[in-house]
Amino acid sequence: MTVRILVAFLIGILLPQLFFIAPTSVFAVSEIDRLKNEINDRSGRLSEIEEEIAKFNSQLQEVGAEKKTLQSAINQLELERGKVNAEISKTENQITSTDLEINKLILEISRTQRDIDSSQAAIGSIIRSEYKASEDTLIELLLRHSKLSEFWNTFEAHESIRDSLSTKASELSSFRLLLLEKRGENEDKRTELSSLKNQYSDQNLVLASNKREQASLLEVTKSEERSYQQLLSSQESARDQILKEMREFESKLQFILDPNTIPTPGTQVFSWPLANIIITQFFGGTEFATRNASIYGGRAYHPGVDFGAPRGTPILAPLTGTVRATGNTDAVPGCFSWGKWTLVDHANGLTTLYAHQDVISVTPGQKVNTGERIGYVGNTGFSTGPHLHFTVYAKDGVSVRKFNEIKTVTSCGPASTPVAATDAYIDPMLYLPPY
Repeated sequence: MTVRILVAFLIGILLPQLFFIAPTSVFAVSEIDRLKNEINDRSGRLSEIEEEIAKFNSQLQEVGAEKKTLQSAINQLELERGKVNAEISKTENQITSTDLEINKLILEISRTQRDIDSSQAAIGSIIRSEYKASEDTLIELLLRHSKLSEFWNTFEAHESIRDSLSTKASELSSFRLLLLEKRGENEDKRTELSSLKNQYSDQNLVLASNKREQASLLEVTKSEERSYQQLLSSQESARDQILKEMREFESKLQFILDPNTIPTPGTQVFSWPLANIIITQFFGGTEFATRNASIYGGRAYHPGVDFGAPRGTPILAPLTGTVRATGNTDAVPGCFSWGKWTLVDHANGLTTLYAHQDVISVTPGQKVNTGERIGYVGNTGFSTGPHLHFTVYAKDGVSVRKFNEIKTVTSCGPASTPVAATDAYIDPMLYLPPY
């Protein structure tokens, strides 16, 4: 093969390969476009569901402000069921959208991989041809040409190919980074999908709990207002007695708080445990606590902060920690206390309690990260409406006991509860963001 033919071959045949990427199949492109359109359609539907949920929230606030009657209780349960159903529809749509996103990413990853393979093949072909064409030294190449101009043409052709090869290598590196990015996105989407599926299961549990509660309420009251008011009165009396006994027991516990074992008061160490914050009762000598000092063992203080929220609202860990214990006082008839509760220990010397949950999403010994879902707001135990009761303790001052260890007359019997010396209770607002 003459040198001129070689040059023509290199420039006319191999060089275009450097800028050629195997075209993605028409099917892949159209499928990606179809998935994009479907994802956009789902986003529109999610916006509609969000508006529906907001409407339910507004109606629930109105019903919650009404006098406690059997009809208002039934109305609240029905509105809660409608809201939870809307939340489930939202989660279903999110699951489908995430599935579509994963499928789209799989196609894009496949396309990027084909581009990389095509680029590698082109570069390999050029490198082999260039190597064969470069076996002669520069002097040998010069002596083979009768004219200096022909030598320079050949030399420049080699240089052009090497420059193009460098460009293509850089392009290949970019493809690899893009592929890694898309694979990372795919893994994140799969994690999100798994979380959504768990959320979907939990929300269905909330819905089932709502239906059981309504059926039980109608069965006990026989749809009579007088029976409902008698039920409320008896529950309040039982709750007052349980709390009074508990506070009396706690007031006798000995605990001296060492300030060096907990964060400095006023230091923000916690995030909010709910996405939307509405505080319905603060810690300490609140109006309710002052009016009902007897049920707090003679000391007028509310041992936590109450956050108003619709049933089924996700409860988020305000700080990384380890679940020490969970419990359900409703499992014991007549135990009108915390309902479903979770106790979490944190590394900074503090422990947090989450009470009146509808569904508990964690187990004892499990590590939870900041912002991770640990349960759902409910109306379990003795509660005047769906809300989250949030208590902060000095870790060394709180333990988990059976109610029958507190006082034998307590109707809770074997149900378990966090118990702390009075001085181990800490105002949560000292460690939460400004409100």
